[in-house]
Amino acid sequence: MPGSSLWLLPPPAHPLHAALTALITSTLPARFPRESASSPSVSPHFFPPHVTLTSEVEPSRYSADPQAWLDRMVGRWLAGDGDSHVVKVRFGEIATQDVFFRRCFIRVGFERVRAWLGWPGMGGLWRCGWGAMFGEETERWLEWWRREYGPHVSLIYGDVPIADEVLHEVTRVVREAGIRLPKAGSDGIEEGNSWNGWDGGVVWLVPTDKPIAEWKPIATREL
Repeated sequence: MPGSSLWLLPPPAHPLHAALTALITSTLPARFPRESASSPSVSPHFFPPHVTLTSEVEPSRYSADPQAWLDRMVGRWLAGDGDSHVVKVRFGEIATQDVFFRRCFIRVGFERVRAWLGWPGMGGLWRCGWGAMFGEETERWLEWWRREYGPHVSLIYGDVPIADEVLHEVTRVVREAGIRLPKAGSDGIEEGNSWNGWDGGVVWLVPTDKPIAEWKPIATREL
């Protein structure tokens, strides 16, 4: 994956942080070893639970001081009027796509995170790295992004297709871990339960052009 990515992680003290981490690094690889491996000879890929806010961020944007850059970007966004800048992750159904990084994932309600998606990489959202640009171009891109990609929390990376019966079993295992999932087709907007999502979180700046095992944050910012 070229460049760097901005991830949103649940707050460290939130119960979902530990629950999702256990699912990704232990429970799901043990229960579904074939689907969790990129090939029979490769161990499962472990990664922290997160929603990708944007990817392909050029290192030249932050190379002088990654932490100062991230602090400025998040600070300016949080200074916006109203509550549009308040990110709320709410879970939808579990799904699969024929894409390595989206082999199995939990959908996330789009409207609760849309204001944060794509920044600061998309020209329609950010021009020269500053200022939200919510015009028609941005709205068209967001709608395409929602249909083709959509916000999500990945559970499994891999090359092995996941059959419907396996997906149903994954859903059962995730529910057994305490994760609150809405009925199929929901956009994940339910409120009032700490196990169906989280508010705020921690933004990580991660150089994702490195091997997965080396994906570590070079800057973080709490929301």
